Amino acid sequence: QVQLVESGGGLVQAGGSLRLSCAASGRASGPIFSRSTMGWFRQAPGKEREFVAAIGWNNGRTEYGDSVKGRFTISRINANNTLLLQMNSLKPEDTAVYYCAGGATIRAPVYWGQGTQVTVTS
Repeated sequence: QVQLVESGGGLVQAGGSLRLSCAASGRASGPIFSRSTMGWFRQAPGKEREFVAAIGWNNGRTEYGDSVKGRFTISRINANNTLLLQMNSLKPEDTAVYYCAGGATIRAPVYWGQGTQVTVTS
């Protein structure tokens, strides 16, 4: 079993930056995390959950949603079971609860965090 805990959310003005972290813990979390595709999703009030970014476990290949390309950067530190999301040039439309997720494929994550709120003011 793997638990994912996000941190780093908060309130920021448009144009600012935030860095989200996701820490994996639990029995066998290390081997599971290091061999899982990890990613971030977000959900704004009244909207469907949206894919933000993902990173592969074996080659570090990254993938981004169109709305965040060029502004967000996903990375992982397998030695620390940590997933990161650097968010720059934030916009009010980036306001959402951000969730860390992982699994064999990011198309169907098995593990989910509880979410962290990001609010961007204009």
